[in-house]
Amino acid sequence: MLNNLRLLLLAAWLGAAIFFSAVVAPAAFQVLRTFSLPNASELAGAIVSRALAAVNTSGFGISLLLIALTFALKKRFSRRSFFIQMLLLLWIAAATGIGEWVIARRMRGLRSAFHGPIDQVAATDAGRMAFDALHGYSVVALLTAMIAGLIVFFVMSKRVQTERE
Repeated sequence: MLNNLRLLLLAAWLGAAIFFSAVVAPAAFQVLRTFSLPNASELAGAIVSRALAAVNTSGFGISLLLIALTFALKKRFSRRSFFIQMLLLLWIAAATGIGEWVIARRMRGLRSAFHGPIDQVAATDAGRMAFDALHGYSVVALLTAMIAGLIVFFVMSKRVQTERE
């Protein structure tokens, strides 16, 4: 039963992360830009930042819970499977934690330092270039967490199938 709970928690987070990445973030920017608002990216960024905070924070918390549950079930796994699961779950925790409490914090600091909406800051501005670079790091952090989550999901589900056979 604990293995099924682990799979459910991981699947829920992965679903949320995929939905955020594939639907919420692009839709927020696309929809708000259709209104030709002078601060469309600023508004969309605020929506996306709030949603991303939920994805990152829940990814961090769920991965820590999954680490604890994996320890509780340690005897049921081979040494290799246990090591792979722990490594990938730690990766998710690190990537989502860094994404939220390092990268996103710096992006919020840069955004608040701009004198006006980010849409009106020149692309050649040093602060804007730093913001854009941090955005790239944020995407990579979440993407690697999602890849690690997908891999560990298959490792966990393989173990569930083996137990039933």
